[in-house]
Parts: sequence; structure tokens; C-alpha cells
Amino acid sequence: MGVLIPEVLRAERQFARLFVGQSLSILGDRVSFVALPFAVLSIGGSAADVGLVTAAGLLPLLVFTLAGGVWADRLPRQRIMLASDLVRCAVQAAAAVLLFTGEARVGVLASLMALFGVADAFFLPASTGLLPLLVPADRLREANALRGFVQSSSLVVGPALAGLLIAAVGPGGALAVDAASFAASAAVLARLGAVGGAAVGAADGVGDGAERGERLGFLAELRVGWRQVRSRTWVWSGMLAMAVYHVVVLPSVFVLGPVLAKREWGGADAWAVVVVAFGLGSIVGDVCAYRLKPARPMAVAAVAMAVASCQALIIGSGTPVWAIAALEAVTGVGVSLCFVLWETSLQVHIPERVLSRVSSYDHLISVALMPLGLVLAGPLSDRLGVRPTLFGMTALAVPAALALLALPAVRRLPASPPAGADAAPERLEPVPGTAVGA
Repeated sequence: MGVLIPEVLRAERQFARLFVGQSLSILGDRVSFVALPFAVLSIGGSAADVGLVTAAGLLPLLVFTLAGGVWADRLPRQRIMLASDLVRCAVQAAAAVLLFTGEARVGVLASLMALFGVADAFFLPASTGLLPLLVPADRLREANALRGFVQSSSLVVGPALAGLLIAAVGPGGALAVDAASFAASAAVLARLGAVGGAAVGAADGVGDGAERGERLGFLAELRVGWRQVRSRTWVWSGMLAMAVYHVVVLPSVFVLGPVLAKREWGGADAWAVVVVAFGLGSIVGDVCAYRLKPARPMAVAAVAMAVASCQALIIGSGTPVWAIAALEAVTGVGVSLCFVLWETSLQVHIPERVLSRVSSYDHLISVALMPLGLVLAGPLSDRLGVRPTLFGMTALAVPAALALLALPAVRRLPASPPAGADAAPERLEPVPGTAVGA
């Protein structure tokens, strides 16, 4: 049985506990992603209302992500994650109750999703920063690949489970399952034990645990994180490339792909085949990321991102659906490989005590800007045509990814920092018998 369990889970018990809780939470999120639009429609909402509720959950990422990074470097990260899970559990439970009782309204659901988004904005930087405290630097790639494997698998399993739940108990029941997944994740975090956390020093905002009480002001601490970003060419250039991918490429998947599928491919069934193929490819990519040990991870990540950025061209290629699905599976491999190597590089080369702040800039510049692309994709395709827009997306995104290879800092970044460099985090062992919140 032990052979079937990855070594990092057997060797790192704290990470194994976190992995179980987060796996349940990720699956619940995939269920909620499908269930929420049906929840809005079930109360008489329109397509515009679906967009409003969805946007309400994304907007707080723009506003609160940087604050989440600062506080995740100030406080024990697992406590921030625990608080976030409890808030999100309460939000989804409240939405489920309102749907079950027939009291749900679009405005109320939008307000609840906005609160959900605030909790998300604090959770994401804390989650990135916590992992190096649980896993040694030489196993971070394996740990990130396992997390990516769960995320990719849930892209396939989550929608199917959501469909079954919506059919059996309605959208409210599906949201209740998501609430239960957050409760399970919170229970794991509460039992995780104290693993330490970053602290902000008085002198330069990059102190050690003894300086926890000597904080700079909020803006000063934010500037410290920004200096960490702009002082490393591979970090700021990688963030810009990630931004192009999220703003330019992903709208082709979320907006224009379904439009083309409805017009030319035969509808939702054909699009589902493409989405599932992409998910299966992502799973393969995570397995590759777990097993491969590239000496120059960011160079490999740049090539993988270029492959991933071909999605728009593939979707608009006009080839048969089976061929589009097969090619999308290849891009799925590239997406997973790129994201795992990128996140691992941040965790290995950025000092742990400022990692959450750097991560918050990453989320802000890339993920939080994605709604901009989602809003512009439709009007651009109306003006230029769907296929020219898709081809233009690829013409922008692929060169942006390959441009990373022109930078020596990207090509030469090693898998591990040089000996004596202030990059690899100091692991803090859990205090026996100490629980979060004690």
C-alpha cells in the first residue's frame, strides 16, 4: 500500500494532512463553480445576473489580494487559511439555506460571493507561503505537482459530481457539499499544529521569528514585497507572461470556445469533450512535473507556457472536434507543467518571510486581471470575428511566453538556489501538542 502513496506524503506528515483537507476543498470548489450559475438561474436570474454573481466573487481579488499577502507574512499562515475556510464555509452554507427555503435573491447571492472572494484573497497568498514550512525545498516540486494533480483531476470529476448533485438535490444541495468541504479543510488546519510563520522585521521588513512584534507600516511592508519582485528579472518577467496568459488566452476557453462550440461543433456535448480532454492532459502534466527534475525549471516553464498559449489557435482551427480535443490535451500538459515549475521556483528562490507578499503580486497581476480579458473578449469577437480574435490571441500570447527565453535570468535559473543564498526557507518544526488558535 505504501508504494501507491507518493513518498512526499509518507515522509511529510504535516503536508499529508494539509493535502487531504485541501483536496476535499478543491473538489468542493469545482462543484460550486458549476452549481452557482444554476443556482442563479433557478431563482429566475438572467445570464447577466449569472455574470454579476460571478464577477462579485472575483472583484475582491483585485482589492484585497495585496492585503492578504501582507497579513500572511505577519501572522501564522495556517490561521489565516483556517479563518478563510470558516468564512467560505459559512457563505456557502448560507447560500444553500437560502436556496432550500426559496429566499435566495440575486443581490443577496452576489453579496455572499463578494464575501467569499474576500476570504479567497487572503487564503491564496497564505497557502503559497505555508507549503515551504511543511515541505523541504527539494520536495516542493513534488508537493506542488500533487496539488496540481488534485486540481486537474477535479476538473474532470467536479463537473460530473456537480451534475449528479444538482439533479438529485438541486443547486442548494451542491453548495451545501462545498460548505462541507470547507468545514473538512478547516478541521484539518485546526489540527495541523503550529508550524511557525513569517515575520516582518523593523529594519527592512525581512526579519526573523524573533522580530514578530517589530512591524513596519502596511505600505512599507508592501513595498518590501514589491522590491523582491522587481529585483528579480525572472520573477517580474514571469508575472508579466502569466498575466498575458490569463488575460489573453483564458478568455478563449471561457468565452469564445463555448460560442464556437454552439455555432459549429454541435453544442455543449462537443465542448464537454474538449474540456475533459484538456483536464486529462493536465493530469498527465502534473505526473510529468512530479517525476521530472529539470535543471533549469523556468526555461522549461517558458516552453510549456508557449505550448499552453496555443489553445486559442487550436479552438479556432476549424479541425474536427476529436482533433481539437487531442491538441487541447497537449496544451493541458503544458499548463500543468508550467504552473508547477513556476510556483515551485517562487517557493524555492524567494525568502519564506516575504513569500506571501510576492505571491500576492503574482495573484494580482495574473489571476485577478483575468476578468478584464473576459469582458473584452466578447466585444472584440463581435467586431473582428471569433476566429480572427482567437488567432490574434495566440499571436500575442505565444511570443510573450517565448520572450522569457531571451532573458538570461530565466534561462539560467537553477532548480535550487546557490549555497548560502538567502532563498530557501528555514523549516520550522511543529510544536508538539499545539493547535491553531490555542
